Amino acid sequence: MVGTIGFLFAALFLVLMVAPVYIDVAWMNDALHETSFTEATQEALLAIVAILFFMAARQRPDQRGALTLVGGFYMCMLIRELDFLFDMIHHGSWVWLALAMTAGCFAVAMRSPKQTVQGLANLLQHRSWPVMASGFLVVLVFSRLFGTHTLWQHLMLNNYHRVVKNMAEEGTELLGYSLCTLASIRYLWHTRLIKFTHSKPITEPAASQRKSAHTKHLRPFERS
Repeated sequence: MVGTIGFLFAALFLVLMVAPVYIDVAWMNDALHETSFTEATQEALLAIVAILFFMAARQRPDQRGALTLVGGFYMCMLIRELDFLFDMIHHGSWVWLALAMTAGCFAVAMRSPKQTVQGLANLLQHRSWPVMASGFLVVLVFSRLFGTHTLWQHLMLNNYHRVVKNMAEEGTELLGYSLCTLASIRYLWHTRLIKFTHSKPITEPAASQRKSAHTKHLRPFERS
């Protein structure tokens, strides 16, 4: 039952994600640019996911390092999407902001490196990771290749319209971000009550205490 509800929620979410593309194409007269509804939706998804990870990191000390790194990665992707805003300050300034974000997140993660590694390992072993990884691949690899200028120019020949290429590329990116959002929400929900702790080895004094306590409960003939 829970799996069915999750499937229906994901289906409804993806249906809603088509709406910004339709609005830009049909209502805004092919306005697929940096300030379009499609781009704004991508940025909103990245911001929401990054904030959710940062909030979870604050509430879960044992998972803080790993959650901070993941949240920082999403935030760096958001900074890259908003490069047109940062270019108003200085061209390419988004790189320095992304590097500052990366350094800050690594500083937090390195406070407890063992817990950070354990948290990342748990993320990679969780059922949400394949979906999240698929979203990353769609955004960082497939959409870039699918939106190649040469491909669409060869396809449409003399009737080449850049807006068609933009729609295909931005729509594919939105799909990738949607998959990342769904996977992130699922992971944070499933792990909200889990504490990733390390089992401590029994020290010699503790072991001797357990042995003496066990000996006290033995019968006289069992001690000999």
